[in-house]
Amino acid sequence: METYLVGGAVRDRLLGQAGGDRDFVVVGATPADMVARGFKPVGKDFPVFLHPVTGEEYALARTERKTAPGYTGFVFHADADVTLAQDLARRDFTVNAIAEDAGAAGGLVDPWGGVADLEARVLRHVSPAFGEDPVRILRGARFLARFAPLGFHLHPDTLALMRDMVARGEVDHLVPERVWQELSRALAQPKPSAAIALLRDCGALARLLPEVDALFGVPQRADFHPEIDAGLHTLMVCDMAARLAPGNARIGFAALVHDLGKALTPVAELPRHIAHGHSGLAPLRAVCARYKVPSDVRQLAETACREHLNVHRVAELRPETVHALFVRCDAFRQPARIAELAIVCEADKRGRGGAAEAEYPQGELLMRLHGAACAISARDLDLDGASGPEVGERLAQARIAAIRNAQSSQSGPVLSHR
Repeated sequence: METYLVGGAVRDRLLGQAGGDRDFVVVGATPADMVARGFKPVGKDFPVFLHPVTGEEYALARTERKTAPGYTGFVFHADADVTLAQDLARRDFTVNAIAEDAGAAGGLVDPWGGVADLEARVLRHVSPAFGEDPVRILRGARFLARFAPLGFHLHPDTLALMRDMVARGEVDHLVPERVWQELSRALAQPKPSAAIALLRDCGALARLLPEVDALFGVPQRADFHPEIDAGLHTLMVCDMAARLAPGNARIGFAALVHDLGKALTPVAELPRHIAHGHSGLAPLRAVCARYKVPSDVRQLAETACREHLNVHRVAELRPETVHALFVRCDAFRQPARIAELAIVCEADKRGRGGAAEAEYPQGELLMRLHGAACAISARDLDLDGASGPEVGERLAQARIAAIRNAQSSQSGPVLSHR
């Protein structure tokens, strides 16, 4: 029985990055052998076991055979006669198909050239078996979003294979939960634009997120958007959101979908996009319904889509209008939402040509006004004898007054931006 550390842990160590979970593959063993050594079986589709002490996952070396469309249509074979090279051949990218002897001897086993591809900074599929699992397109997008800052790129042959997979309809068989899992992880990486660009390049974006794909080629006013293209702007906003809130997929998703309404602007109105925040709510909700997006993620995305233009001009808003914005955002019960909204709006402002280092005083002002309003509670008011509706009205008026005072006491000008 031979044990090897495989996959991301080996890859990340060779790249000099901190590794996450460690996965092991066991060669020359049967399920009975593993149980006899105290391992706990947990795998349903193929034999996976938990180490009796560390709790880490150990899988028996396996091969697989495609039996149906999609990523679930496989039959697995795990037995003592399956070699390490056979197991590694079914993995996605060569950089993830490197094994390290977990015994005292150590040493790498690299039958598919993963080390050379790491040095060349290239993501390349291991074998044609890659084309049988559409999840690997999403994983490739996620890996690019993570590793593009290190200079990684996709091998042309792998891109061609992905395009063929899309043409054969493989991505149409992806289940919603898996799409959302991989998309959200990609949006939490340092360069999410690389993921979206890859999905678009291979044709998967039009199948999975046609609402986002429709933004590309839509013009915007050059005085506000030197990059012109609404799709390009969206990519820039996603990257800026990742810079401002590293690892936050909720903010990343809001950045991705904040401008969906621009794809619906009548041609006669271009390059202006009147009320695109409101028109974008319907396609945004369609995306969230399709992929069963968690409610907290959906709520922030809807808030950012609907309110980002108002936040850009918050310095021009009357106190009553600011209070109404807070009410729409449920900001008195969900105060953290305003801080996240401010980040998304800052990413929108700075995610455009020439504005990456621009200041965004609107975010600080929004937070200050929200803090002033939240400082007022019903306990601070004389409400003796007041009815339920009257209590709410008096509290609202007190908060509006607090917002007015905060506006009048602000230090320095706050410039609006549309």
